[in-house]
Amino acid sequence: MGGTSGWKRLCPVVGWSFRRLLRSMWTLFIAVPPAARGSAEDSTLHVPAGARPPRNGEIMPDTPAQVYAIQGRTERDYSDCQAALAHVPARMTTLSNVGGEDDLIARARDADALVVTFAPITRAVMSALEGLKTVVRTGVGYDVIDVPAATELGVIVVNIPDIWIREVANHALALLLAWNRKILTLDRQVHAGVWSGTVPGERTGALHGETVGIVGLGNIGSAFARRVAALETTVIACDPYVEPAHFAALGVERVSLEALAERSDYVSVHTLLNAETHHLIGEKFFRRMKPTAILINTARGPVVDEQALARALREKRLAGAALDVWEQEPVAADNPLLAMDNVIATPHAAYFSTAAVAQVPRRCGEEIARVLTGQRPLNVVNPEVYAPGAVRRAR
Repeated sequence: MGGTSGWKRLCPVVGWSFRRLLRSMWTLFIAVPPAARGSAEDSTLHVPAGARPPRNGEIMPDTPAQVYAIQGRTERDYSDCQAALAHVPARMTTLSNVGGEDDLIARARDADALVVTFAPITRAVMSALEGLKTVVRTGVGYDVIDVPAATELGVIVVNIPDIWIREVANHALALLLAWNRKILTLDRQVHAGVWSGTVPGERTGALHGETVGIVGLGNIGSAFARRVAALETTVIACDPYVEPAHFAALGVERVSLEALAERSDYVSVHTLLNAETHHLIGEKFFRRMKPTAILINTARGPVVDEQALARALREKRLAGAALDVWEQEPVAADNPLLAMDNVIATPHAAYFSTAAVAQVPRRCGEEIARVLTGQRPLNVVNPEVYAPGAVRRAR
């Protein structure tokens, strides 16, 4: 009797454990396709800081989450993103040559998460992808995402604001120094057999004692301020959303946009692109600038009105410009700014370093893992989705 009673008491436990085992085998070997399980190279369980694997007794959804990474101008290896999602589980798919809204919707119909670099994520896209829970931008700016629509639909928008602060600040400084020291002009002279050491007709500033104006004193603008301050410049900045204490901590004078235009020998743009900053640097700004001043833009192309800039340069209302970002990208071959000798042009490359770019897939995967396991991402662009009573799509 005692043995039989003990067996009866044990049966539910054994049966429950056996069912758990079968369910785990189903998830691992049947429900999750081979591509999602990964190869021997990416099979290591990676648990990002702040996220967690299933706790004892917790069952994660049987159907793997569908994560789509939309490739940008260059093909990126997202195996580290897949590795960061190993415990969710999730299936990672990369999409190349996406043709627009309809193509993206058709190819990512079952998406739980999107990773995006340049592809526009519009209201129409997010509405059509009814299971979409998060959109992760592979860098700092998120102007390619309709954030108000995402908030309304309950989609969490995430960016990586600290990924290439130093790279962009360094690039902006390099452009400033290239202009200040006339590097490109002197290089062309030497290649042409001219050994002069000066640039006739052009002012060469001493830099120390000159004034550098910064539009936007966020992470990158602040890093740039530290760099130019070390060169014994006077640094002024305009940013209505930054507390005066931050200006003071950097040793930067807080000024209006108008005063910045009037006083600066160099203007460096470091603001986000939104409705407020679109063409912020335009005709009125250029009319206030010194005729010897230089404009540098490593933020977003449409922050600067390129037609107004080209006109100001032709009319010699400022001395030159150095642009890494453009209103249309890739920049059109017939853009008049490309025909001007006093414009330094780079192809939206300020962000790039081998070390920084290598971090992107893993960082994106970690943030997606947080969303899909019910955690809050580290960098939420639209925190309103976490407000009490807010709509939020949940797995």
